[in-house]
Amino acid sequence: MRLPCPSDRTTLSLLLSFCLLVPLAAAADGVASPGPAVAATAEGRLDPAALDAWVEQVRERFEVPGIAVAVVKDGRVVLERGWGLRETGRPDPVDEHTLFAIASNTKAFTAASLAMLAEDGKLSLDDRVLDHLPDFRMSDPYVTANMRVRDLLTHRSGLGLGAGDLLFWPGSGYSNEEVVRRLKDVPLKTGFRERYAYDNILYAVATRLIEQVSGQTYAQFLQQRFFTPLGMARTRYNADALRPGDRAATGHAKADFTTLQPTFPLTWHNAAGAGGIYSSVHDMARWMTAQLAGGRFTDAQGREQRLFPEKRQKEMWSLLSPMPIAEPAVPELAAARPEFLGYGEGWITSSYRGEKLVWHTGGWPGMVSRVTLVPGRDLGIVVLTNQEAGGAFNALTMQVLDAFLQPAQRTDWIAAYAAAADKARAKADEAWRTRVAARDARSEPSLPLSGYAGLYRDPWYGDVEIAQEGGTLRMRFKPSPLLTGTLQHWQHDTFLVKWDDRTLNGDAFVSFALDPDGRVREARMEAASDLTDFSFDFHDLALTPVP
Repeated sequence: MRLPCPSDRTTLSLLLSFCLLVPLAAAADGVASPGPAVAATAEGRLDPAALDAWVEQVRERFEVPGIAVAVVKDGRVVLERGWGLRETGRPDPVDEHTLFAIASNTKAFTAASLAMLAEDGKLSLDDRVLDHLPDFRMSDPYVTANMRVRDLLTHRSGLGLGAGDLLFWPGSGYSNEEVVRRLKDVPLKTGFRERYAYDNILYAVATRLIEQVSGQTYAQFLQQRFFTPLGMARTRYNADALRPGDRAATGHAKADFTTLQPTFPLTWHNAAGAGGIYSSVHDMARWMTAQLAGGRFTDAQGREQRLFPEKRQKEMWSLLSPMPIAEPAVPELAAARPEFLGYGEGWITSSYRGEKLVWHTGGWPGMVSRVTLVPGRDLGIVVLTNQEAGGAFNALTMQVLDAFLQPAQRTDWIAAYAAAADKARAKADEAWRTRVAARDARSEPSLPLSGYAGLYRDPWYGDVEIAQEGGTLRMRFKPSPLLTGTLQHWQHDTFLVKWDDRTLNGDAFVSFALDPDGRVREARMEAASDLTDFSFDFHDLALTPVP
């Protein structure tokens, strides 16, 4: 699940490419804002009229049906409200209690869960994972033997970007136990602890570890240790837990990258600790307040309590995995490089205007979000949206940051992020035109369609069926019903699979290799567009025919 530099489908690929996601450093020569600047008073209040104008500009420019924002400062909530609609074509408005999928912002809860279990004496983050999950396996025995609990949280295991995500993205019937079992066949791309590469599957392992050590389900642990004590009354551990009457937003995406429409429903029952939680800005304000207070909070009876000691929080907020800082994508972001950038335990750390930021983003089909903390200013900002446009939450976050950190600085963050998104789209379009020009459209497949049909199996993913139906080939990823589509001949023995659900934006090439007897030996896949989310890790599949 990623963030747009190449696209507007958002989670974290932008951590690698910098252009839209990385918090921006001071832009002394920024573009003048077209509307009123959002300013904060000495008492920490935001100008409501200016903020309304900015949010509506963001909604219009990035085509976002609904947005909710909360800001906490000096231990109190200074803003929590919503704008727009929970779903296009319906009258239900977004407000501070509207539930959104916070996706990878769940990771901070998972990291805190392990920190709390460590404080309870039930594990150490330096324990081997094998000490608690004896059946845990990576594809390399050395990595298996040396993987520590902390390594599950820091994206430096040797797995490639998004490796294994197809086991739960965009939804599958696998259980959490089965996802963890299949990890043993997911290929490694680099050495152990060699470099940063964002993954979700190790947070699925962390989910199972929490359940094993605590003796509770992950849902029970979250409810007992976070949601109930903090008063996050409407927060649900994943989409399966949504209740009748919950005011949940509907996700929206641009089908074929062009036409905005509601997306498919989804739940991460099998990797909830990686990105399952649904919450509102009202509830997330309570989470941010506790974080900024070093784990302290006041319960419903007015008593001061602690989630975890401050030393545990410092560990979560430490830079453990350095992340590359790329050049800005467009001149509008030329002064945007942070002084440092890295991943801790469920949080990203970087700098902005001389302040340390602790933050994360979340990407879900149709919903993206960002949580940003400025510990030195006791400031927290959460932006939840129901469209796959990372430029929207980034522009709003940066505007609010500027209101508190440097009110006199006026940068048009909408224009900056829009320019980066437009450039990325233009680059992807040009790459596609180049690919089309290189295509031999007159070529024919080597085999009749029936020669490609059959059941295929990948060691880590499982079974994929290709069936001849009339004059076409249909592809079905057996554990993942949404990955069902039609194969269209591209050239030679390569086909293009176009998924039935066009909001997936994940069409892929399927290339067949033949043995000397003219039978299919193997099929390989790769995303057809540069805009496709990295969680469609088709390139890691090695599909072989099942006799």
